[in-house]
Amino acid sequence: MHFILIAASCVYAAVLAAAVYFTRATARRVAGALAGGVTVAIVGVGVETLAHMLGWWRYPSVETPYGPPLMYPAVVLLFSALALIGWRVTRRFGWQGQAVFLAALAILGALRDYGWAARLPELIVFAPGIGPALVDAACWVGLAALAQAVMRWLAGPARSDPLARRSGRRKPDENYAKLLK
Repeated sequence: MHFILIAASCVYAAVLAAAVYFTRATARRVAGALAGGVTVAIVGVGVETLAHMLGWWRYPSVETPYGPPLMYPAVVLLFSALALIGWRVTRRFGWQGQAVFLAALAILGALRDYGWAARLPELIVFAPGIGPALVDAACWVGLAALAQAVMRWLAGPARSDPLARRSGRRKPDENYAKLLK
């Protein structure tokens, strides 16, 4: 079990590095995303405890009502990456893009969790029914939005900072506008 959680942290560290590179986030934006990821991990302990108490899901490998402690570094890294991706989507497509991003995350996140539960029942077990699946999907949306809100609070709104590693003298938005003409 420990190996899987450590491997997940390594994979999510690579995902975060790719998100930093491809979103062209500034250092301040990355710091805000990491703070958002830490916030999600802290709030996540409470969410996991509540879900355990209400019988929605549990972690058989630990005696505590929250997940294995090695799970939370992976949570920090994953939600930091999701905050950066969500920021970039919002910067490019506005609130409509953000809505599509969060809807996709609800579906894919719940499918991911149920996939892991099917492959590794010693990691997580969901209660039967649609209720736990809907709660899980809502958690993905709410926690991703929380990570983005913390990042926005620390680094400013989506358009408040320039993109890092700009090529040429023009802003990327000007280059895009020039292509549309």
